[in-house]
Amino acid sequence: MFEQKFITTAMARSAENGLDRRRLLSAAAAAGIIGTGTLFSATSAAAHSDEGDHEDDHEEGPSDSAILNFALNLEYLEAEFYLRAVTGSGLPENLTDGRGKKGGVTGGSKVPFTAGSLIQKYAVEIAADEKAHVRFLRSALGKAAVARPPIDLEASFTAAARAAGLITAGQSFNPFKDETSFLLGAFIFEDVGVTAYKGAAPFIDNKTYLEAAAGILAVEAYHAGIIRTTMYARGLQAPAQAISDARDSLDGTTDRDQGIGTTRVANLVPADANALAFSRTPKQVLNIAYLTPESARSGGFFPHGVNGRLNRSGGH
Repeated sequence: MFEQKFITTAMARSAENGLDRRRLLSAAAAAGIIGTGTLFSATSAAAHSDEGDHEDDHEEGPSDSAILNFALNLEYLEAEFYLRAVTGSGLPENLTDGRGKKGGVTGGSKVPFTAGSLIQKYAVEIAADEKAHVRFLRSALGKAAVARPPIDLEASFTAAARAAGLITAGQSFNPFKDETSFLLGAFIFEDVGVTAYKGAAPFIDNKTYLEAAAGILAVEAYHAGIIRTTMYARGLQAPAQAISDARDSLDGTTDRDQGIGTTRVANLVPADANALAFSRTPKQVLNIAYLTPESARSGGFFPHGVNGRLNRSGGH
Protein backbone atom coordinates (compact mmCIF):
# COMPACT_ATOMS: atom_id res chain seq x y z
CA MET A 1 0.00 0.00 0.00
CA PHE A 2 0.99 3.64 -0.40
CA GLU A 3 2.63 5.38 2.52
CA GLN A 4 0.16 7.48 4.51
CA LYS A 5 2.35 10.57 4.20
CA PHE A 6 2.17 10.29 0.40
CA ILE A 7 -1.60 9.84 0.45
CA THR A 8 -2.31 12.74 2.78
CA THR A 9 0.06 15.05 0.92
CA ALA A 10 -1.59 14.23 -2.40
CA MET A 11 -5.04 14.83 -0.99
CA ALA A 12 -4.02 18.05 0.71
CA ARG A 13 -2.78 19.38 -2.63
CA SER A 14 -5.81 18.28 -4.63
CA ALA A 15 -8.10 21.15 -3.60
CA GLU A 16 -7.92 24.91 -3.61
CA ASN A 17 -8.82 25.43 0.04
CA GLY A 18 -8.97 23.82 3.45
CA LEU A 19 -12.67 22.96 3.27
CA ASP A 20 -12.25 21.03 0.04
CA ARG A 21 -9.23 19.25 1.46
CA ARG A 22 -11.05 18.33 4.67
CA ARG A 23 -13.89 16.80 2.66
CA LEU A 24 -11.46 14.65 0.71
CA LEU A 25 -9.62 13.59 3.84
CA SER A 26 -12.84 12.81 5.70
CA ALA A 27 -14.04 10.65 2.83
CA ALA A 28 -10.71 8.86 2.80
CA ALA A 29 -10.90 8.19 6.51
CA ALA A 30 -14.43 6.83 6.18
CA ALA A 31 -13.21 4.48 3.47
CA GLY A 32 -10.40 3.28 5.69
CA ILE A 33 -7.64 4.62 3.44
CA ILE A 34 -6.05 6.65 6.24
CA GLY A 35 -6.37 6.52 9.99
CA THR A 36 -8.12 9.11 12.13
CA GLY A 37 -4.87 10.25 13.71
CA THR A 38 -3.36 10.89 10.30
CA LEU A 39 -6.62 12.55 9.22
CA PHE A 40 -6.44 15.02 12.11
CA SER A 41 -2.85 16.04 11.44
CA ALA A 42 -3.38 16.25 7.69
CA THR A 43 -6.56 18.32 8.10
CA SER A 44 -4.82 20.75 10.42
CA ALA A 45 -1.90 21.12 8.04
CA ALA A 46 -4.27 21.68 5.12
CA ALA A 47 -6.19 24.37 6.98
CA HIS A 48 -2.97 26.10 8.00
CA SER A 49 -1.68 26.11 4.44
CA ASP A 50 -4.64 28.22 3.32
CA GLU A 51 -4.02 31.04 5.76
CA GLY A 52 -2.71 34.22 4.17
CA ASP A 53 -2.36 35.22 0.54
CA HIS A 54 0.31 32.91 -0.81
CA GLU A 55 0.95 32.06 -4.41
CA ASP A 56 2.04 28.49 -3.69
CA ASP A 57 0.30 26.02 -1.39
CA HIS A 58 3.41 24.01 -0.56
CA GLU A 59 7.11 24.07 -1.15
CA GLU A 60 6.80 21.50 -3.93
CA GLY A 61 4.50 23.73 -5.94
CA PRO A 62 0.93 24.97 -6.34
CA SER A 63 -2.05 22.68 -5.83
CA ASP A 64 -3.81 21.09 -8.76
CA SER A 65 -6.82 23.34 -8.25
CA ALA A 66 -4.62 26.44 -8.16
CA ILE A 67 -3.20 25.41 -11.53
CA LEU A 68 -6.63 24.69 -13.02
CA ASN A 69 -7.95 28.01 -11.73
CA PHE A 70 -5.01 29.78 -13.31
CA ALA A 71 -5.91 28.06 -16.58
CA LEU A 72 -9.56 29.05 -16.10
CA ASN A 73 -8.58 32.73 -16.00
CA LEU A 74 -6.86 32.32 -19.37
CA GLU A 75 -9.84 30.44 -20.80
CA TYR A 76 -12.14 33.26 -19.69
CA LEU A 77 -9.98 35.67 -21.68
CA GLU A 78 -9.88 33.54 -24.82
CA ALA A 79 -13.58 32.67 -24.67
CA GLU A 80 -14.58 36.33 -24.35
CA PHE A 81 -12.33 37.30 -27.26
CA TYR A 82 -13.58 34.65 -29.67
CA LEU A 83 -17.24 34.70 -28.64
CA ARG A 84 -17.45 38.46 -29.06
CA ALA A 85 -15.68 38.20 -32.42
CA VAL A 86 -18.23 35.74 -33.82
CA THR A 87 -21.45 36.62 -31.95
CA GLY A 88 -20.98 40.14 -30.59
CA SER A 89 -21.52 38.96 -27.00
CA GLY A 90 -19.54 36.98 -24.47
CA LEU A 91 -20.01 34.20 -21.95
CA PRO A 92 -23.42 33.70 -20.32
CA GLU A 93 -23.63 34.89 -16.73
CA ASN A 94 -23.94 31.35 -15.38
CA LEU A 95 -20.38 30.67 -16.58
CA THR A 96 -18.77 33.69 -14.93
CA ASP A 97 -19.39 33.51 -11.18
CA GLY A 98 -17.15 31.97 -8.55
CA ARG A 99 -14.49 32.88 -6.04
CA GLY A 100 -12.64 36.15 -6.15
CA LYS A 101 -13.52 39.44 -7.78
CA LYS A 102 -16.01 39.05 -10.64
CA GLY A 103 -15.79 41.69 -13.32
CA GLY A 104 -17.14 42.70 -16.68
CA VAL A 105 -15.51 42.84 -20.09
CA THR A 106 -14.46 46.08 -21.75
CA GLY A 107 -14.46 46.14 -25.56
CA GLY A 108 -15.13 43.46 -28.09
CA SER A 109 -17.56 43.36 -31.00
CA LYS A 110 -18.59 41.15 -33.88
CA VAL A 111 -15.94 41.04 -36.60
CA PRO A 112 -17.21 41.90 -40.11
CA PHE A 113 -16.03 38.62 -41.59
CA THR A 114 -16.35 38.11 -45.30
CA ALA A 115 -19.49 36.02 -45.79
CA GLY A 116 -18.62 32.33 -45.73
CA SER A 117 -14.90 32.97 -45.29
CA LEU A 118 -12.64 30.27 -43.90
CA ILE A 119 -11.49 32.61 -41.16
CA GLN A 120 -15.07 33.04 -39.97
CA LYS A 121 -15.57 29.28 -39.91
CA TYR A 122 -12.35 28.82 -37.96
CA ALA A 123 -13.36 31.52 -35.50
CA VAL A 124 -16.78 29.98 -34.89
CA GLU A 125 -15.24 26.59 -34.10
CA ILE A 126 -12.57 28.04 -31.82
CA ALA A 127 -15.14 30.14 -29.96
CA ALA A 128 -17.20 27.03 -29.24
CA ASP A 129 -14.09 25.20 -28.02
CA GLU A 130 -13.07 28.00 -25.65
CA LYS A 131 -16.57 28.21 -24.19
CA ALA A 132 -16.49 24.45 -23.65
CA HIS A 133 -13.10 24.76 -21.91
CA VAL A 134 -14.57 27.28 -19.48
CA ARG A 135 -17.53 25.04 -18.77
CA PHE A 136 -15.32 21.97 -18.32
CA LEU A 137 -12.82 23.60 -15.96
CA ARG A 138 -15.59 25.13 -13.88
CA SER A 139 -17.23 21.71 -13.60
CA ALA A 140 -13.96 20.03 -12.64
CA LEU A 141 -13.22 22.65 -9.98
CA GLY A 142 -16.74 22.80 -8.56
CA LYS A 143 -17.11 25.32 -5.74
CA ALA A 144 -13.38 26.04 -5.90
CA ALA A 145 -13.73 27.65 -9.36
CA VAL A 146 -12.80 31.32 -9.55
CA ALA A 147 -15.00 33.98 -11.10
CA ARG A 148 -14.23 35.71 -14.37
CA PRO A 149 -12.03 38.66 -13.43
CA PRO A 150 -12.41 42.07 -15.11
CA ILE A 151 -11.11 41.76 -18.68
CA ASP A 152 -10.00 44.49 -21.06
CA LEU A 153 -10.23 43.82 -24.81
CA GLU A 154 -9.76 47.44 -25.84
CA ALA A 155 -6.89 49.44 -24.34
CA SER A 156 -4.92 46.23 -23.83
CA PHE A 157 -4.77 45.44 -27.53
CA THR A 158 -3.69 48.98 -28.35
CA ALA A 159 -0.91 48.73 -25.75
CA ALA A 160 0.18 45.33 -27.09
CA ALA A 161 0.19 46.54 -30.70
CA ARG A 162 2.15 49.64 -29.73
CA ALA A 163 4.70 47.52 -27.86
CA ALA A 164 5.11 45.37 -30.97
CA GLY A 165 5.53 48.43 -33.18
CA LEU A 166 2.42 47.68 -35.21
CA ILE A 167 1.07 51.15 -34.48
CA THR A 168 2.57 54.42 -33.32
CA ALA A 169 1.75 56.72 -30.40
CA GLY A 170 -1.71 58.19 -30.75
CA GLN A 171 -3.00 55.32 -32.86
CA SER A 172 -5.27 52.54 -31.64
CA PHE A 173 -5.57 48.89 -32.58
CA ASN A 174 -8.92 47.14 -32.77
CA PRO A 175 -8.68 43.35 -33.29
CA PHE A 176 -12.39 43.27 -34.14
CA LYS A 177 -12.07 45.75 -37.02
CA ASP A 178 -11.49 43.24 -39.81
CA GLU A 179 -10.22 39.72 -40.51
CA THR A 180 -6.54 40.66 -40.57
CA SER A 181 -6.78 42.53 -37.28
CA PHE A 182 -8.64 39.58 -35.78
CA LEU A 183 -5.85 37.17 -36.75
CA LEU A 184 -3.21 39.43 -35.21
CA GLY A 185 -5.22 39.66 -32.00
CA ALA A 186 -5.69 35.89 -31.86
CA PHE A 187 -1.97 35.35 -32.45
CA ILE A 188 -1.19 37.22 -29.24
CA PHE A 189 -3.12 34.58 -27.23
CA GLU A 190 -2.80 31.22 -28.89
CA ASP A 191 0.92 30.47 -28.58
CA VAL A 192 0.85 31.69 -24.98
CA GLY A 193 -1.94 29.26 -24.12
CA VAL A 194 0.00 26.29 -25.48
CA THR A 195 3.17 27.14 -23.56
CA ALA A 196 1.14 27.81 -20.40
CA TYR A 197 -0.44 24.36 -20.37
CA LYS A 198 2.85 22.67 -21.16
CA GLY A 199 4.57 24.57 -18.37
CA ALA A 200 1.88 23.59 -15.87
CA ALA A 201 1.82 19.87 -16.72
CA PRO A 202 4.77 18.78 -14.52
CA PHE A 203 3.10 20.26 -11.43
CA ILE A 204 -0.24 18.45 -11.78
CA ASP A 205 -0.40 15.44 -9.46
CA ASN A 206 -3.88 14.10 -10.14
CA LYS A 207 -3.75 11.90 -13.25
CA THR A 208 -7.32 12.73 -14.22
CA TYR A 209 -6.54 16.46 -14.09
CA LEU A 210 -3.31 15.86 -15.98
CA GLU A 211 -5.10 14.01 -18.75
CA ALA A 212 -7.68 16.79 -18.99
CA ALA A 213 -4.96 19.45 -19.15
CA ALA A 214 -3.20 17.46 -21.88
CA GLY A 215 -6.45 17.34 -23.81
CA ILE A 216 -6.91 21.09 -23.56
CA LEU A 217 -3.26 21.67 -24.51
CA ALA A 218 -3.77 19.60 -27.66
CA VAL A 219 -6.83 21.62 -28.65
CA GLU A 220 -5.05 24.91 -27.99
CA ALA A 221 -2.17 23.68 -30.16
CA TYR A 222 -4.62 22.95 -32.98
CA HIS A 223 -6.00 26.47 -32.57
CA ALA A 224 -2.52 27.98 -32.66
CA GLY A 225 -1.69 25.96 -35.77
CA ILE A 226 -4.82 27.22 -37.51
CA ILE A 227 -4.05 30.85 -36.69
CA ARG A 228 -0.38 30.57 -37.65
CA THR A 229 -1.14 28.79 -40.95
CA THR A 230 -3.86 31.28 -41.90
CA MET A 231 -1.60 34.22 -41.10
CA TYR A 232 1.17 32.74 -43.21
CA ALA A 233 -1.18 32.28 -46.16
CA ARG A 234 -2.17 35.96 -45.89
CA GLY A 235 1.45 37.15 -45.85
CA LEU A 236 1.46 38.36 -42.23
CA GLN A 237 4.98 37.20 -41.45
CA ALA A 238 6.29 40.66 -40.51
CA PRO A 239 3.61 41.60 -37.94
CA ALA A 240 3.70 38.06 -36.54
CA GLN A 241 7.43 38.40 -35.92
CA ALA A 242 6.89 41.78 -34.29
CA ILE A 243 4.33 40.28 -31.90
CA SER A 244 6.65 37.37 -31.17
CA ASP A 245 9.51 39.73 -30.34
CA ALA A 246 7.21 41.73 -28.07
CA ARG A 247 6.20 38.59 -26.15
CA ASP A 248 9.87 37.68 -25.81
CA SER A 249 10.64 41.10 -24.36
CA LEU A 250 8.01 40.59 -21.67
CA ASP A 251 8.50 37.04 -20.43
CA GLY A 252 12.21 36.99 -19.64
CA THR A 253 15.71 37.13 -21.04
CA THR A 254 15.44 34.04 -23.23
CA ASP A 255 14.63 34.18 -26.94
CA ARG A 256 12.34 31.19 -27.43
CA ASP A 257 9.20 32.70 -28.89
CA GLN A 258 8.96 32.33 -32.66
CA GLY A 259 7.18 34.03 -35.49
CA ILE A 260 5.68 32.20 -38.45
CA GLY A 261 8.74 32.40 -40.68
CA THR A 262 9.57 34.42 -43.78
CA THR A 263 8.12 34.55 -47.27
CA ARG A 264 10.69 31.93 -48.26
CA VAL A 265 10.68 29.60 -45.25
CA ALA A 266 7.63 28.73 -43.16
CA ASN A 267 7.80 28.27 -39.40
CA LEU A 268 4.30 27.11 -38.57
CA VAL A 269 5.41 24.97 -35.62
CA PRO A 270 7.33 26.97 -32.98
CA ALA A 271 9.48 24.09 -31.73
CA ASP A 272 13.05 23.68 -30.52
CA ALA A 273 15.83 21.60 -32.11
CA ASN A 274 14.15 18.44 -30.82
CA ALA A 275 10.79 19.48 -32.28
CA LEU A 276 9.41 20.12 -28.79
CA ALA A 277 7.24 23.06 -27.77
CA PHE A 278 8.69 25.19 -24.99
CA SER A 279 7.10 25.97 -21.63
CA ARG A 280 6.16 29.13 -19.78
CA THR A 281 5.68 29.42 -16.04
CA PRO A 282 2.51 31.07 -14.71
CA LYS A 283 4.58 34.16 -13.89
CA GLN A 284 5.88 34.37 -17.46
CA VAL A 285 2.37 33.93 -18.83
CA LEU A 286 1.18 36.79 -16.64
CA ASN A 287 4.06 38.98 -17.82
CA ILE A 288 2.44 38.77 -21.25
CA ALA A 289 -1.15 38.96 -20.04
CA TYR A 290 -0.34 41.97 -17.83
CA LEU A 291 1.85 43.46 -20.60
CA THR A 292 4.79 44.11 -18.29
CA PRO A 293 8.25 42.63 -17.76
CA GLU A 294 8.01 43.57 -14.07
CA SER A 295 6.55 41.78 -11.08
CA ALA A 296 2.91 42.84 -10.90
CA ARG A 297 -0.53 41.64 -9.86
CA SER A 298 -2.55 43.36 -12.57
CA GLY A 299 -2.40 45.10 -15.92
CA GLY A 300 -3.01 44.66 -19.62
CA PHE A 301 -5.81 42.21 -20.37
CA PHE A 302 -6.52 41.79 -16.65
CA PRO A 303 -6.66 45.37 -15.29
CA HIS A 304 -7.44 44.12 -11.77
CA GLY A 305 -5.44 40.91 -11.99
CA VAL A 306 -6.53 37.29 -12.23
CA ASN A 307 -8.36 35.37 -9.53
CA GLY A 308 -6.73 32.59 -7.55
CA ARG A 309 -3.40 32.00 -5.87
CA LEU A 310 -1.28 32.23 -9.01
CA ASN A 311 -1.69 35.90 -9.72
CA ARG A 312 1.73 37.58 -9.80
CA SER A 313 3.89 38.08 -12.87
CA GLY A 314 7.66 37.60 -12.72
CA GLY A 315 10.24 40.32 -12.33
CA HIS A 316 13.33 40.26 -14.53
